[in-house]
Amino acid sequence: MITRLRRPRRDPSPVGLVRMPELAAAPVVALLGRVVVALGSLFAAALIVYLGGDGYRDNASDTPISFNDAFYYATVSLSTTGYGDIIPVTPQARLVTALVITPLRLLFLIVLVGTTVELLTERSRQAFRISRWRSRVRDHTIVVGYGTKGRAAVETLLGDGAEPTDIVVVDTDRANLDAASALGLVTVTGNATRSSVLRIAGVHQASAIVVAVNRDDTAVLVTLTARELSPNVRIVASVRESENVHLLRQSGASSVVVSAETAGRLLGMATTTPSVVEVVEDLLTPDAGFAISERPVEEAEVGGSPRHLQDIVLGVVRGDHLYRVDASAVDALEADDRLLYVRKASAPATD
Repeated sequence: MITRLRRPRRDPSPVGLVRMPELAAAPVVALLGRVVVALGSLFAAALIVYLGGDGYRDNASDTPISFNDAFYYATVSLSTTGYGDIIPVTPQARLVTALVITPLRLLFLIVLVGTTVELLTERSRQAFRISRWRSRVRDHTIVVGYGTKGRAAVETLLGDGAEPTDIVVVDTDRANLDAASALGLVTVTGNATRSSVLRIAGVHQASAIVVAVNRDDTAVLVTLTARELSPNVRIVASVRESENVHLLRQSGASSVVVSAETAGRLLGMATTTPSVVEVVEDLLTPDAGFAISERPVEEAEVGGSPRHLQDIVLGVVRGDHLYRVDASAVDALEADDRLLYVRKASAPATD
């Protein structure tokens, strides 16, 4: 019995899946600009021949050179077709052809050939940019799903000081990817439940993954795949129903946010205590009012109580455990503790 060995499955090429943010003009604008240059060269050559029409002869007719004839001559001359039916006969016309028409011919050809070469080498250029990005990207955040939740997550990251180049968006919807690319984010087209797509997004070098898809079963599959590929990455997942929270945690999610019930609680609170909802929304909005942030304990604060600090402290992170500010275990702060506190949104967060 002969056993046939399977060849290892290779990941697809990132070219066509990864799109780097473009800093230059849009391709349509650049193409229109080159068309304008080419047409300008054509009309300039035609005008020069028309104004010096006495120095040209039409072998097919004895009539003077018209603008139509001059435009025809410029077209066949700049395109190097050269039928020879209209030719310069005087020394002055030949001098103009040598010093003016020939440079215009070169400019015309450079524009056309340059555009063609650029289109042909675009894939190679993208491959080089993607390869350079993948070799340099470290500690970035991958956002899976760029719907309402994903966009809000990105806005929060940017509001907290993250650079657009440190965020990678993975989605299958072209409109969502276009919106993310417009913000300067790197985008990856594909289904994040596939390990090859997450590898292209740099899951092994990522510091965090935000799973903001619309379906809970999809969130579980994405979390399972990401945790298998990167055992140490922090995975924050959103689910619609609380009954699926344990599935996400068993799949490897570090934190789980129940979007439907959280919104429902806020709606219920808004009917009786609308001011509380306004404060909560203020704390969750990074670019206005107040925001919740995290910082290390300063040297002068070691040994003191978090309730006696100038900042409004909500909790203390010690090791992998979060304590409320009134917990007896954190009555005396330690040097390695981190504080969850309320800061002004306009003030930069302290690392």
